[in-house]
Amino acid sequence: MLDVFLDALLDSLKVFGIAFILYFVFSFVHEKITALFRKHKKISPLIGASCGLIPECGISVVGADMYQKSQISMGTILAIFFACSDEALFILFSDYKKLIYIIPLLAVKFIFACVLGYTVDRFHKEKIITIEAEDLKLDCCEHHHHEKNKLIEHLVHPLLHCLKIFGYVFVINLFFGFLVYYIGEDTILSFLKSNKALGPLASGIIGLLPNCAASVLMSELFLMDGLSFGALVTGLSVNAGVGLVYLLKFKEMRKNVGIMVSILFLYSLLIGYCILGIMECIG
Repeated sequence: MLDVFLDALLDSLKVFGIAFILYFVFSFVHEKITALFRKHKKISPLIGASCGLIPECGISVVGADMYQKSQISMGTILAIFFACSDEALFILFSDYKKLIYIIPLLAVKFIFACVLGYTVDRFHKEKIITIEAEDLKLDCCEHHHHEKNKLIEHLVHPLLHCLKIFGYVFVINLFFGFLVYYIGEDTILSFLKSNKALGPLASGIIGLLPNCAASVLMSELFLMDGLSFGALVTGLSVNAGVGLVYLLKFKEMRKNVGIMVSILFLYSLLIGYCILGIMECIG
């Protein structure tokens, strides 16, 4: 029993360390990234897909805020949402056996995010308002930073976000730890593998949960070989962090949110099953 707790704690600390480094670096380039959208509107889906790959849930909120203000297109925000992976990369980095999947995951999400963004913009025309000089400074906590001390801004906020991630990961790790302890890892994995065809669908449904814990859950299942790579792609592409929840705050956006969720889910499901089919043929 104690071993379960210690294993969960150690695995979570690994994720915490990696997440803190990435959050710390992102704190210095956050405003520069938002400025890119002001200067390059024609390639904004491409920029959106690139920014979405950054493992930081604040990206989806910044994008959602810009979309709500009609500063970026629906195609661009969908490219951001599709490319997002939240804490999944931190989990994959913690297991050297799965490092080989990181580049393919990022490549698939980037390419298909761009395809989605440009396709939606091709058929869905909307007025884009020119962004003025003011800088966007929303982060994933949906508040503005006013710290006079830059050291606090670049250390305290990354630390707080990473503690939140640590909490999610630790709870998930404990859950799986005790699940394996009482049921048995072989029994669990045997059940998941025997229902592999349902993997993308199940993962897509989990991805609809507007919480970072969803990406943690799917990543942990993938590390246990309970989810296929195709299923992982589906779930992580549907899961857009808290960006969609942020848009629900605005009544005029709720219809669009429903449309975007449907597009994300069906598009991600199609890609996930295609990848599953290709990998089954290869393997």
